[in-house]
Amino acid sequence: MAFVTTLFLIDAPASALNNSGEPIPGSRTDNTASVKFIRTQKGETYPYVSAQAFRYWLRDTLDNAPDIEWHKSPIYREEKIAYTDANPILYWDDDLLGYMRAPSKKKKDIASSDDPDLKRITELQNEKGEATTVTRAAPFRVSTLVSIAPVNITTDFGTMTREGDPVPYEHQFYRTVLLGTTSLNLGLVGKFYYVRRTGFQNLDSVRSKMALERGLTELKNERAFILPKQERLKRVTSLLRGLGRIQGGAKQAIHYTDVNPVVVIAAVIRGGNSPFQYVFKHDRGVPVLDLDALNQVYTDLRANDLLVCPDVFIGWKPGYLPEERAKLGDAVTTPNQALESIAAWLNNNPDALDA
Repeated sequence: MAFVTTLFLIDAPASALNNSGEPIPGSRTDNTASVKFIRTQKGETYPYVSAQAFRYWLRDTLDNAPDIEWHKSPIYREEKIAYTDANPILYWDDDLLGYMRAPSKKKKDIASSDDPDLKRITELQNEKGEATTVTRAAPFRVSTLVSIAPVNITTDFGTMTREGDPVPYEHQFYRTVLLGTTSLNLGLVGKFYYVRRTGFQNLDSVRSKMALERGLTELKNERAFILPKQERLKRVTSLLRGLGRIQGGAKQAIHYTDVNPVVVIAAVIRGGNSPFQYVFKHDRGVPVLDLDALNQVYTDLRANDLLVCPDVFIGWKPGYLPEERAKLGDAVTTPNQALESIAAWLNNNPDALDA
C-alpha cells in the first residue's frame, strides 16, 4: 500500500503546549499547571505533546479554516460516553481520523438533531435491528511529538492581583524543538469495511445501505465499499493542507507559540514506516540536519522500489536556522508549499491511491 509519510519540527521557544493536569512536585502554591514530559533512566526530561492533543489541533484547524473544505462529524452523548456519528461516508474526520462507537443499551440520549434523516443514519443496527458497535482504525496516524533533546523545565511563579489579596499560582514551560511523524494510508482513505472484526467493522447495516444508495463501489471479495478516487483525493488534499497550517496548543495567552511546522519532510512511499525519523541530530538542543543520513534514506527507498512518487518534498520556514537550510540548496520550499506540492502530485497521479 501507498502512504504519505511526513517528519516535521515545531519550534517552541518558551512554551507549555500540552499540560498534564498533575500538580507540580514541590510547588509553593496550591494552584499549579505542569507540562507533560518523559523522564529517562538518567533523569533527563523530554517535554512532549500527546498524539491526542495534536489530533485535536488538526481537527480544530480543519474545521475553522475558511478555504479548506472539511466535513466534520457531529458528536453525540449518552449518560457516560460520547462518540462521533461514526459515518465515514458523510464525514471526513470519521474517515481519516477513525472512530469507535459502542452505544449503551439504555440509549437515553441519541441524536440532538431534529433532522429525521440524520436521526435515522445515526442509529447503529445489525441485521436484527439491535444496537451494534462500529470501529475504524484511523488511516491517518501521528506520533507523540517529543523534544529533540533533554531540557530543564522552568517553573514560573505568578499572582492574580486585581482585587483583594493576591492569589499565587505556578506553571511550567520550556524551550525546545519538538519532532513528530505522521503516516496516511492512502489505500484506506474512502474505503469502508463491513467485516465483523475490530477496527474493520466500519459500517453497520444502515450505513452499508447508505453506501449502496450513494453509489459507492462494493468490493464484495473484501466486504467493503469504496468512494470514487476524486472524492478520496479531496479528503487527502484537505488533510495535507491542514497539516501545513495547524494551530493550537495550551497556554497561548501567555506563551504564544506558532505551532506551524518549521520543517517538513514528506514522501509517498510503499509501507507505513517512518524513514526520516533519524535525519536530525542536535547540538545542545539546536536541530542539525544530517544530510548524509537523508541522502542514504532516499537512496535506500529508491533502490528498494519504495518511492511511489520519485520526489521527496522538503519545506523549511524562511529565517529558521538558515545555515542548516542552506545544506539543501535552492530546491527547498516552505512547509506549506511542500505539503501543497505533494497534494498536487497525488491529484495528477490518482492511481497512486491504490499503488
